[in-house]
Order: sequence, then C-alpha cells, then structure tokens
Amino acid sequence: MHPLAKRIQQKEERALAKAITLAENSGADKLELLKSIYPMQKGAHWIGITGSPGAGKSSLVNRLISYLRNKGLTVAVVAVDPTSPFSGGSILGDRVRMADHFTDPGVFIRSMGTRGSLGGLSRSTKETVRLMDAYGFDVILIETVGVGQSELDIMKLADSVAVVLNPGSGDVVQVFKAGIMEIADLFVVNKADMPGVPKLLAEIEAMLDLVKHDSPYRPPVVQTISTENKGLEALWEALLAHKAYLKESGEGSVRKLANLKREVMEVVQHEIFQQVWTEEKEHGFSWLSDIEQGTTDPYTAAEKILNQRLQPGDTKENE
Repeated sequence: MHPLAKRIQQKEERALAKAITLAENSGADKLELLKSIYPMQKGAHWIGITGSPGAGKSSLVNRLISYLRNKGLTVAVVAVDPTSPFSGGSILGDRVRMADHFTDPGVFIRSMGTRGSLGGLSRSTKETVRLMDAYGFDVILIETVGVGQSELDIMKLADSVAVVLNPGSGDVVQVFKAGIMEIADLFVVNKADMPGVPKLLAEIEAMLDLVKHDSPYRPPVVQTISTENKGLEALWEALLAHKAYLKESGEGSVRKLANLKREVMEVVQHEIFQQVWTEEKEHGFSWLSDIEQGTTDPYTAAEKILNQRLQPGDTKENE
C-alpha cells in the first residue's frame, strides 16, 4: 500500500492534501497511490453543481455545506476555477466565499485550476474525488468552473448533477441548447426572489416536456435563495430522491459502468501521451523540421509515431 494511502486510512487530513497535490502534478507514483485508495472508497454521494458564471453556484455550495453540517454529515468540496492561459495561475475565488468553513474539521475544501482542460473540470478532478471518498466524507460537492455551454464533463463524474440557473440570465434556450438538459438530474433556480422567476420556471418545464417526455425520471425544479438559506431543505430532499432513484431503477449501476469504462480509457490515453511526449522530447521532435520545411505533414508524422509504437508482434509479447 502507498504510504499516503495508509495515512489517509488513518484520517490524516494533511496526507489527503498531499495526495491530491501528487495527483494534480502527475507524480511518478500517482498510479500506485490511486490503485491503493480505490478499494478504500466508502461510497460517498458525489454531487455536481454546475451552471453558467454568475448563477450563484459558490454561494449555494457555501450554504449547502452549512446545512449538511447541521445534519451531522461530513462534506468535501472540489471547487474548479479557470486557469490563465498565459501565467497558468488562477484566482481561487471559491475559497474566499467558503472561508467560514476553514476551521471545521468536518469540512475539507480543495480548489484547483482547470490547467487547460475543457468541460468545466480539471483533468485530476475525478482522482481528487476518489481520494476524498477514500478518506471517508459523507458528501462530496463538485463545483464546476462555470463555462456555460461546454460544461458537460460533470455528467461523467457525479452521481447527481444540479444545474443552477437564475432569472434574468438571458435567453434560456442558449443555456439549454448544448446538452445541459441531458446532464441535469435537477434544476436549481437560485436568486428566486428576483423578477422573472415564473417565466424561467415555465421555460424549464417546456424544455423538459421536449427533452424528457419519454424518460421515467423527470428532473425536479427547486427554487432557492442561497443568501437567505431558503430552499436548501428542498434541494437536499431532491438530491436524496435522485440517489434513491438511481439505486432502485438500476440507472446508478449503468452510469457507474459507463464511467468506469471511460475512466480506464482516459488513463490509457493520458499515460500513452505522457510516454510519447517524453520520448519525442528526448529525440528533439525530429519530425518538426520536416513539417516546417513542407516535406511532410502533421498527420504523416503522427502516423509514423504510432506505427513505431505499434510494431507487429508488440501486442503478443506478453501473451
């Protein structure tokens, strides 16, 4: 067993933080760590909080943490922030909003930058969530970066996905047209004290009639005013109802298998990329000058690299 995994098993919070950093930075023994913690997972409820920028996701998460702690549940949070394409840094604004919980031993908050990943999540988000689950938190909240229409990766990770909307955010069709309706397990109309709530509710229901008309599960719509702690009980009940539906219908097992299959292939893809990049870097990217001079093209160069790695007989060496 990896040393950090042993310490996580013993509920050492510092070990959890170090393990997440190791996963983020793709340390040499990252895979050994992840293999060690995989059977240690306790079955936490993974909840995705997604939506467009300005919808109030961070404020909602902050108040939801307090609500869950009052129920005696331990909570971990992964808050993903955008990363600068120039400096590589990010302003971890979610930590500012959740400062009230920093001294609570039942809450663990980790902010991370996307580091160039699209889809609203960092590449290491799933690994971070697995580490938090192995530590033993009851609920894990995953707040996406707020990238709008491309924010769909959360459906490949969370058990339940809450899409946060607020009235006055513009044409609701723009929010829904790129697949948000398909990934939502429930909708949260936040800032429900603002004008335009009835119109937004009607638009959501109309879109659900179109998209979910033949589905046995219809995502509920919950109204919240996070700044006043209103609607949190209804939100939590809707999340629990969806968790029960996943178990009773078998949909949870179907999703889990699909996500595991995807995860294995993502790990393979990343590890092969890292190996190829390292090898080509050592050889000085020998094909680059040929592309620059026009004697070859990127596709031929890539094909050559693949053919060198997939020589006939390579796949049978270990049989």
